[in-house]
Amino acid sequence: MHDRLANLLGAASLAVTDLALAGATRAAGVSASGAGALVVLAHAPGLGVTELGRRVGLTQSAAARMLDGLEAAGLARRERGPGRGVQVRLTPAGEEAVGAMLAARGAPLAAALAGLDASERDLLGALLGKLLARLYTEIGDADVMCRLCDRGCCTDGAACPVGQAERDALAERDARARRNGEGSAPGAS
Repeated sequence: MHDRLANLLGAASLAVTDLALAGATRAAGVSASGAGALVVLAHAPGLGVTELGRRVGLTQSAAARMLDGLEAAGLARRERGPGRGVQVRLTPAGEEAVGAMLAARGAPLAAALAGLDASERDLLGALLGKLLARLYTEIGDADVMCRLCDRGCCTDGAACPVGQAERDALAERDARARRNGEGSAPGAS
């Protein structure tokens, strides 16, 4: 049985997602996965096509097709990487598109929050931080969860709750491995 609060959360989540994605995709003239890819590349330049696809929820072949479109639009480029690898980077136009997308994504989010007073905003911020940390335990990947985040504003004067949840999970995994005599856990650094 669904309760009212869960239903309200679902409706609000979809409405906010629709508004944010519409602004971001319209600003850059790309698909939702293309918008995510551009923001990911702004924070992690030089990713391979497969990893970029993983972060935006696409198979390697679908990511390659998406990247073809981003290259045709002059927003990203493939470069030769180490060995046979290929790295993906933003072009200057891609960097400009990311700024426009984040602004267009942020505007409807700010408008949605405008009806809250300062104490309500503080309370919502604390609750969303707690909810995001909990969601991290389900999703387990900050790169996926934060693929359309404006990371600069999220960490301005505070720790990102998703990043903190990931650091906590890695520390716990490392501590568990040490207790079991396995040394450092893979990925812990």
